[in-house]
Amino acid sequence: MTTMTAPAALVPASKNALGLGFTGNLGNLDAYISAVNRLPMLTQEEEVRLGRNLKNNNDLGAAQELVLSHLRLVVSIARGYLGYGLPHADLIQEGNIGLMKAVKRFDADQGVRLVSYAMHWIKAEIHEYILKNWRLVKVATTKAQRKLFFNLRSHKQGLDAMTPAQIDQLAKVLDVKREEVIEMETRLSGRDIALESPTDDEDDKFAPIAYLSSEQSEPTRVLEAEQVTRLQSEGLETALGKLDPRSRRIVEARWLANDDGSGATLHTLADEFGVSAERIRQIEAAALKKMKGALAAYV
Repeated sequence: MTTMTAPAALVPASKNALGLGFTGNLGNLDAYISAVNRLPMLTQEEEVRLGRNLKNNNDLGAAQELVLSHLRLVVSIARGYLGYGLPHADLIQEGNIGLMKAVKRFDADQGVRLVSYAMHWIKAEIHEYILKNWRLVKVATTKAQRKLFFNLRSHKQGLDAMTPAQIDQLAKVLDVKREEVIEMETRLSGRDIALESPTDDEDDKFAPIAYLSSEQSEPTRVLEAEQVTRLQSEGLETALGKLDPRSRRIVEARWLANDDGSGATLHTLADEFGVSAERIRQIEAAALKKMKGALAAYV
């Protein structure tokens, strides 16, 4: 059950302000709505008086009365946005923030009732909340996309895709491009999909994570590839540089001459240097041991 808490700034100094005890914690959502609907509405003369007191004297008591008398407006507007799957209580709370912003900027001497002025601020705050929380991926960032986001559903007939004529008509009504209507309809018709399957059965192989992930991008494999690259270039060259010319020639001929690993034989190198094959093997073993020590810094 959702608990509605009135902001401290909205709680009147007097418990009987506006003729109704309105405490900070009103329990569940139904109790909150019932309480705000019992708050009396202000006459135009009362609204003008309170608005002037707030503007000229920074009277917070006047601001409280103006806000409290219009909380029912927020509830009514928030109810119209329940189709986006967000909690009604959260929509109301965001709308209340918009109402407080409207009261802060309200000028009673302009001849406009607060209810007309506040509607814009309440809707703007609710719109911003919906766009931030409706999906993990933002679906509307430009002005045209915002207009389409909040108007497309009401213009669609049923669940079928819009016809070219309907698309053209909506683009004309909202003064947006035809392509933007098509793009937003595509976004809204899609649905969020979990990257990983919620179960541990055979469905795992069909979850997006199974085909979107790349083994080559896995951190451990990336580090291994970088390490191999360093060993093959910088590390190997450093290790060979520590050998004497004969030892280097033997290692290169035995292990680095061909990519397929088919290097020179011990007997071929024995004939080249005029020593026995066993001696070539000993020089090779000593050279590889020395190189291993040099390559340790790159592992």
